[in-house]
Amino acid sequence: MKSVILSKKQRNMKRFASIITLNILMVIGMMACNGIDPVLDPITYGENYIAVQLSTDKACYAPGESVVFSLNQMPGASAVMVRYRHMGETVEEHVLTSTQWTWRPPTQDYRGYLVDLYVGDSVYASVAVDVSSTPEKFVRNGFLSAYGNLSQKEIMTVVNSLNRFHINYVQFQDWHWKHHRPLAGTTTSPMDVWTDIISRNCYRSTVDAYITAAHERNMKCLFYNLLYGALNDAHEDGVSRDWYVFSDRQHNTPVFHPLSSPFKSAIYVVNPNNKAWQTYLGERNNDVYQVFDFDGWQIDQLGPQGNVYDYNGNSISLIDGFAPMIEYSKQLQPEKRLVMNAVGQYGQEKISKTPVDFLYTEVWDKPTNRGYTVLSDVITKNYTLSGGKATVLAAYMDYNHGIKGRGYFNTSGVLMTTAAAHAWGGTILQMGEHMLCNEYFPNSNLSMHGDLYRAMIAYYDFITAYENLLRDGGEWFGVDVESMDEQCVFNQWPAVKGQVATVGKAQEGRDIIHLLSYRNAVHLDWCDTNANQGEPDLLTDLSVRLPAKMQPAHVYVATPDAKFSVAQELDFDYADGMLTLTIPSLKYWTMLWVEYE
Repeated sequence: MKSVILSKKQRNMKRFASIITLNILMVIGMMACNGIDPVLDPITYGENYIAVQLSTDKACYAPGESVVFSLNQMPGASAVMVRYRHMGETVEEHVLTSTQWTWRPPTQDYRGYLVDLYVGDSVYASVAVDVSSTPEKFVRNGFLSAYGNLSQKEIMTVVNSLNRFHINYVQFQDWHWKHHRPLAGTTTSPMDVWTDIISRNCYRSTVDAYITAAHERNMKCLFYNLLYGALNDAHEDGVSRDWYVFSDRQHNTPVFHPLSSPFKSAIYVVNPNNKAWQTYLGERNNDVYQVFDFDGWQIDQLGPQGNVYDYNGNSISLIDGFAPMIEYSKQLQPEKRLVMNAVGQYGQEKISKTPVDFLYTEVWDKPTNRGYTVLSDVITKNYTLSGGKATVLAAYMDYNHGIKGRGYFNTSGVLMTTAAAHAWGGTILQMGEHMLCNEYFPNSNLSMHGDLYRAMIAYYDFITAYENLLRDGGEWFGVDVESMDEQCVFNQWPAVKGQVATVGKAQEGRDIIHLLSYRNAVHLDWCDTNANQGEPDLLTDLSVRLPAKMQPAHVYVATPDAKFSVAQELDFDYADGMLTLTIPSLKYWTMLWVEYE
């Protein structure tokens, strides 16, 4: 989120302080000039482009729990079949007879399914189902950012949209009263209405209703707050100046993040190593839990702050306070969930060893010479650091384009980045009341065109249905794919403009090969900063040859870009350790998997 400006030297540090402050102030300026308010902006644009809409009643399901399916209308065909599939295997199927029905999936834990409606080779709709007893293994993180006096209908519109994307963690951004005192009022007399950091009204009834609606869909609700933030009236609420962080040994200059009106206050940095502060904030978090049914805390930080000191003039490391603060919070509330933002990976080595549900990285590294490997490097590094925990990336798309004012996301840039992160086993924080384009989450300057809206539903169905291929372990390997018909040029990852990158992963009994197209790419900036990434052309009936460890039993292909993500079994020839086969289509991302048993 926001960062701290301390000196000219620190303004030139890699973490972004002046850029972010300027960006937030520009957002405020645009609101004043253009009448843009960072308020509720439900994801509804483009829904009418989807003729047959299939949905489930929850974002994920416990083993043994029934799934309720709903259709907006019956497909315009007779004898439509409902098919339930796990990867390439059909588990069950029956004739569609109603616009609402139930299904009890197999009781195995941590499994993804794709349910589709079809007649012959025609598919009319599909939706994914996640059966997982806990959400952290296959996390799909979403957000909320506005808590005005909303009607139940408005709230349900947003939550139903998040549910369609199978969001299982929802972070409540900018919901709180003060950083050092998140609960407005007291546990016995909480306020009904309060103002957030930018002086917007927040309603307790809205926060409560969002939590209730999310819980009904098996989503976990995390409240957002800094690990070490205090406003300028913190002393009135019991925060001692002795706990602050200073830029000098004489404790004359506290480290703070300057914010002007309409922000309520600058944000002062408190020492997370300080035991008294840990106790104080722990008590304030307990206040929150007594009033709101949050499932945990989404912890934020401000990135590196240079040389800083405690009140006694001792040089301190903010990073050293991360793990003790997280551990103490877990001791206070063992049943509550914790997640902490590693800004540009700052402190991730410490965070990864704590009882956080998953790792979360706000990505600011955008060198075009490394391109999309910025994302794959973070995801694989986090997996190694944590011993296998999932990664969520806060990776803001079309950044400069979004700062300029109202506009649209560039579909091709968003999908290239989303495909790369998903293929490497990560996810991106994207979906809330609007699609995220900025570290100030209420900023809704950019909207989705209908094609992007439809694509994002498909991509979230894909990562949910095929979660066992994408995020259930395995070892990465390089794979050489050869084009037999010269439609394209393949290269092993990383991405190369004009080519198709390959990524391989081996699981027990199978190999998984991802094909990621960068044909017509005009740059390799994952952020697509200026929203000008080119659209790859569609390749069809692509004849390829690739290595196989032994004689395969089956070869399957699936893509979120076609056929509603439904997997197809492929014919193939095998000889001398090589497979020859034809891939039906490749646009942004196609996934093959070779079953050996």
